[in-house]
Amino acid sequence: MKYWLIKSEPKVFSIDDLAKAKNQVTYWDGVRNYQARNYIRDEMKIGDKVIFYHSNAEPPSATGICEVVKEAQRDHSDKYWNMILNLMKEIIEK
Repeated sequence: MKYWLIKSEPKVFSIDDLAKAKNQVTYWDGVRNYQARNYIRDEMKIGDKVIFYHSNAEPPSATGICEVVKEAQRDHSDKYWNMILNLMKEIIEK
């Protein structure tokens, strides 16, 4: 099992949004950095833990821990195939 750090701006998608999602599960998309995409695509596995970090927040901080519940897949709606879908679930409350 590995541990990963993901970041999101709370105004775009927050840990509270994840908590409100159906079954507390969502996909992670919009990854444009190639190295990050490769880690998500090739290294993140079911059961890995994910530290959810709020960037551009006051103060910026880790806000929760999630777990990968489905491995990444290409998003065929992205014409450049850069976007990665990765289902994750909140497992530890804030």
